[in-house]
Parts: sequence; structure tokens; C-alpha cells
Amino acid sequence: MEFISNLWNANTPLFMLIAGLIVVTPFIIFYVRKALKEHPKGLIPAALSNMGERFGYYIMNAVLSLFICSKFGVSDTAAGIMFAGFYFLIYLLALPGGIIADRTRNFKGTIIAGIVVMAIGYGILSIPVFSGHGFSWVMVLTLVALVIIACGNGLFKGNLQAVVGQIYDDFEAEEAKKGPEALAKAKEKRDSGFQIFYVFINIGGVIAPFIAPIIRNWWLKAHDMVYNAQLPKLCHRYLTDGMKDNDMDNLVALTAQYPEAANDLNAFCDSYVNVYNTGVHFAFIASVIAMLISLTIFLCTKKGMPNPVKKDKAVETTLSAEEKAAMAKDVRQRMAGLYAVLGVVVFFWMSFHQNAESLSFFARDFVNSSSIPVEIWQCINPFFVIILTPIIMWFFAYLVRKGKEVSTPKKIAFGMGIAACAYIFLVALCASIGYPSPKDFLAMPVGDQEAMKVGPWALIVTYFFLTVAELFISPLGLSFVSKIAPKHLQGICQGLWLAATAIGNLLILLGPYIYTAMPKLWMCWLVFALICVAAMSVMFGMLKWLERITSEKQ
Repeated sequence: MEFISNLWNANTPLFMLIAGLIVVTPFIIFYVRKALKEHPKGLIPAALSNMGERFGYYIMNAVLSLFICSKFGVSDTAAGIMFAGFYFLIYLLALPGGIIADRTRNFKGTIIAGIVVMAIGYGILSIPVFSGHGFSWVMVLTLVALVIIACGNGLFKGNLQAVVGQIYDDFEAEEAKKGPEALAKAKEKRDSGFQIFYVFINIGGVIAPFIAPIIRNWWLKAHDMVYNAQLPKLCHRYLTDGMKDNDMDNLVALTAQYPEAANDLNAFCDSYVNVYNTGVHFAFIASVIAMLISLTIFLCTKKGMPNPVKKDKAVETTLSAEEKAAMAKDVRQRMAGLYAVLGVVVFFWMSFHQNAESLSFFARDFVNSSSIPVEIWQCINPFFVIILTPIIMWFFAYLVRKGKEVSTPKKIAFGMGIAACAYIFLVALCASIGYPSPKDFLAMPVGDQEAMKVGPWALIVTYFFLTVAELFISPLGLSFVSKIAPKHLQGICQGLWLAATAIGNLLILLGPYIYTAMPKLWMCWLVFALICVAAMSVMFGMLKWLERITSEKQ
């Protein structure tokens, strides 16, 4: 038993990865068989291309905020601002990326260019260069690399989805030749096809968070060091004369196992920070490899994928003044409904994407990560997406069969309420334990901190609620946009959805500030719970109006 325990403690990330893959494999087989049997042939190659790119992206995404803190010694708030700016650009640049593809009529070439540009950005991040602490030319290089990745993602993100949409356009056109019944069945495949496409994104997301911890811990072990989530921050404070409260006692306690630290603590701290972060840099090599795999898949299968084409301009018709006025009024109502929902969705993304901001810092500071590195918990969300998607699909289909179909706006409202449940749970948990602010908690002796830390189950429960909320809002939000958008404004409306997501991602920078500013930790989570409850209330208040203008109850 002792041998098994030691083996588990030494290889926990690897064992968790293997166990997770064993669990999700039956679901992956289910999705693949369903795609091959019921959907057009281009779906799987497109999904695999996207999965490879998302795998590389999520390697970086899982560690970025924590990596910025551990490498440069900046505050959680500063790291949060950098991450939020990057996340904002990821979605915002999808708009010019789509414009470029649309104007050049070369969607495939734009997608290929996007993958190459992202690979260059990840390649820059993989270079282990150091130049002291805080702001420096190395930080500028890191930010430049992130901008390059965001630009590549802008060229790639929306355009591959456009190709998938064209795959289903062609599929429906072929089925229409067989008759109305065949066409109706074909149209029913589009939503489930995009859900399968969405699941493949998350397959990459399940695996990716394990890569950086495995490589980093291997590199630490090669230098006779072990992983500790708190040590980089304490080392930076020591090297910059920023020690406070019990920091020195905690640093001495955490470095007691290293004889070299007793001889020269300054040299040890500098060495630990460099070794720790070099391991993360090497993990970005895996992102480059993932980009190349995605590129290879796309190049080998692109001939079988269609190019989206411009729709023929509608033939102009002569309308009376009354008809034009009625049409203009309808467009105004629909756009007003869209703006209203986008205003609500902004706050969902602000709350949901705390998984890479304040929730990551919570995992680092308050969750026992002695054997499981903090970054690995990023895999819970995509894991739940894979597991829960068929259940959610079955549940909605069951309600339809029973004549109790739930409208898309109502699903979005319920999603906001479910997101609130995640933060209400954290409020209750942190209040019951009596957690102070992160600053006060980290100033406590190490032994007292360890005694108060919560188990990983807290993150699992939190991400369960957030994932269910995501499945109620993210894919269904796209469906809502397609229903409410005027026919001549479909592209602009989809762009507005991405812009709303970008704004929500920018607002996540408030998370680290709230996390560090509140005198009690539960107050931080209460803010997000109230935001979600308020958004849900607004959505329910607009429900009848939204259902009317989307013709869902007519």
C-alpha cells in the first residue's frame, strides 16, 4: 500500500489523465459513431482540426494567469488585467478575421494562416528567457506573443465554424433533392452537429491542462526540486525585498527540505523561480506541436470541405410605405431584443471565465494541491461538457416530446440562475469555514493554512454548476442569435455575439481585484452570485417580449 501511495503522489497528474481518458472514451466513441452515421463527412475532419488547435490553446490557457504571476512576480490583479486583455482580443479579433476571409473569399487559406500565426506565438512563449522581476523586455516579449496568438486565433476561430456551417448548407441542399421529409430531417442535424463539434473542442480541453503540470514537475524533479504553488510568490518577494508579515517564516518552512537554501537562500529562490517557469515554457512546445497536428489534419482534408460562398443578393421588390415602415419596426424590435440578451450574456462570460482568474487563484491559495497541481482543475469544465452534453440533449428532446418545450430565452435565464448556484455554493463554503481575505490567509503560518484548506471536491462542485450553465447559454445563445437576427443582418448579429463575449472576457479583470480587495473571501463570491441573479431576473423580466419577437410561442 505504501508503494502504491508513493507512486500515486509522484505521478498524480499522469494517473488522473489516464483515469479521465478511460471515463470519457465511451462518450467520445458515442459522438464519433453518431457523427459518422448521421452527419455529413466533413464534420469529423473539421472537428479534429479544431480539437488540435484547442488542445494547444488550452495548454496555455490553463496556466497563463498563474504563469504570469510565477514568472514575473506581479500581483494577482496585474496578471488578471493581462489575461483579460488577451481574452478580450481572442474574441474581438474574430471580427476582422471573418471580414478578411469574406472579402478574399479564401476561408481555407485564412484558417491555415491563423494556425501558422498561432504556432509562431506559442513558439515565442516556449523560449525560456529571464531578466529579473516585474516589468522588463521579457514581459513585453510575452505580451507580444499573446497578441500574435490572439491575431492567429482571430483568423482561425470563426472561419472554421463558417466552413462547418457550409458543410450543413450543402448537406441540406443534397437532401432537399430527395424531398421535403429528407430536408426536414437534414435540418434537424445542424444543431446536434454543432454540439458534437463543440464537444470535440472540449476533448482537447480535458487533456490539455495536464500537460504543463506534468512537464513542469518533470523539470523540477530533474533539478531535485518539488512543486509548491506558493513558493514562486514567496521567492519573488524575497528577491525584491518585499517580504511581509509571516512571509519569511513561511519561506523558511517551505525550503527546509533543500540544504542549498540554508546556505544561500537568495541563490535558491532565483534558481527555483527559473526552474519552475522553464518547465512551463517547455510545455508551450506541446502547443506548437498541437498546432502542427491541427494544420496537418486540415491540409489533408481541406479538399473535401466546401468554401462558404456569398448568398445571392435578394431581388429588390417594390414595397409600399406602410410595408417598409412595418419591416423597419420589426428589424428595430429584433435588434433591441438581441442587444438586451447580449447585455445579459456579457455578465455570464464575466462570471464563467473566472475559472482562469479568481477561481484559479482560489485553487492556488485555498485548495489542498499537495499532490494535484492547481492548473489541472481546469480540466473539470471540459470533462463535464463531454459527460453532460448528451444528458442535456436528451432532457431538452424529452421536453419537446412531452409538449413542454422550453424557449431559448428561458433556457438562457435558467442558465444564469445555475451559474449563480456555483457562487452561492462558494459563499456558503467559505463563510462556514471562516476564510479571511487571501492577503490575510497567506500571511498566516504555513501549518495553519494547510489545516484550513478545503479539498478538491469544492472545485468539482463549482465547475459542475458552471458547466451546466454553459450548456444552457453558450450553444443555445448562438441558436437565439440565428432566430432573432434579420435575414440581411445575420453576419453582423453573429459578430455582435462575439463582441459581447469579448466584453465579458474583458470584464473578468475585475475578478482578481474583487478577490484581493474583499475583507472576507465569501464576499468575493457573493458579488458574482448577485451579478448572476440580477442577470437572471432581467432575463425573466424580458421573457414574454423575447419569446414574441422570436416567434417561439406563435
